[in-house]
Amino acid sequence: MMEGADTVYDVIVVGAGVEGSSTAYYLAKCGRRTMLLEQFPLPHSRGSSHGQSRITRKAYGAKDFYTQMMSEAFSMIDELQNECGEQLFINCGCLVIGPKDDHFLSETKNCMKRYGIQHDQLSIDEQRKRYPMMTFPDNYEFVLDMSGGFLKSDKILQGFQSQFVRYGGVLHDGEPLVDLKPGTIVTVQTTKAAYQARSVVLTMGPWAGKFLPRIGLNVPLQPQKITVCYWKDKHGRNDFNIDNFPTFTMNGAAGKHHIYGLPGNEYPGLVKICLHTGPNIDPDNRDGVDNAWVLDVMKLVIASHFPSLEREPSIVESCIYTVISISHVLNLLLQYYKTHICPFYKMVRLGREIKRKPSDADSPQSGKNIVIGAGFSGHGFKLSPVVGKVLAQLATGQDPSYDLSHFKIGRFFQTKL
Repeated sequence: MMEGADTVYDVIVVGAGVEGSSTAYYLAKCGRRTMLLEQFPLPHSRGSSHGQSRITRKAYGAKDFYTQMMSEAFSMIDELQNECGEQLFINCGCLVIGPKDDHFLSETKNCMKRYGIQHDQLSIDEQRKRYPMMTFPDNYEFVLDMSGGFLKSDKILQGFQSQFVRYGGVLHDGEPLVDLKPGTIVTVQTTKAAYQARSVVLTMGPWAGKFLPRIGLNVPLQPQKITVCYWKDKHGRNDFNIDNFPTFTMNGAAGKHHIYGLPGNEYPGLVKICLHTGPNIDPDNRDGVDNAWVLDVMKLVIASHFPSLEREPSIVESCIYTVISISHVLNLLLQYYKTHICPFYKMVRLGREIKRKPSDADSPQSGKNIVIGAGFSGHGFKLSPVVGKVLAQLATGQDPSYDLSHFKIGRFFQTKL
């Protein structure tokens, strides 16, 4: 696609993490003139979308709306695999672990039954025979989502971006956002140039909480540093490779913690087991925080449940979650208007004014064409194909494919809506 000073894009997507790249890919594939902007040179490891693997599964406990989205997400990854010509998903299963009275475990079993998801329910004796490399108390149960496994996340991110360009999209990296001027035509000012579009999608990851107040939107988004640990089998066996070991998610580790794990794939002979939380950070100063307590927790988890692994991680990396302070911690998908009303598909009263610049006062469409996707809380990668589709639909004035009432902005404020 040729660019010119007078080019008006259908949509500009700001932020080329997996949500933004998926959105841009879907828009370009649908024939929309689209620009994708990224503040850092690509590829980079400063946000939430880097790394080689992410867990995926179809069942989502009591949250049926996520399970419905996941069904399409699997199909869309299959489609991207065909376009890219390489495997993006490894079907090794996803094991949910917890005490017999664990709410998430029971809801996951019920979800699998409701949706006919192929699964295998294991007693503690069956677990000890099938997965002897793990140790749990007698009151634990297990359910294996046989459709689950892990996504090759770096390949998927590259796939979205390369196919976006193949479909005619314009990708600029190393170009941070400086300002956003709402209007019937939105102006996006970067450090290098000003661009115009009929709609803008902001998928800014950990930096969303810093930028959104500048357009009058204060949402409780908090970046967290996640410590990614890789552990070595002290006996040098292959117990944790993809032929013997599934991905897993577990509640109640070391008493109260949620952990997750993936089989040895990224580094030969190392299994990935991590804590599903971390200390709050500023994304521009992630190393200026004490996360020693995370390693202390994980060492206790390894000693308690994975006796064949060494007690110190062989490799430690990091990424960032952006969490929101409510129980449904997945997507904040909303539209930003210039008045007292901020609708997310359907209108929702905020009880506070969304500020606008005086120069925008005479524009009746000002702000209606700015869509935000943020606050994915460590769950977003597996849902990214569907999130991209929905954000693209919102940006182009279409009815979204899913009921988005679960994600309305009213959930984030102490306001009767």
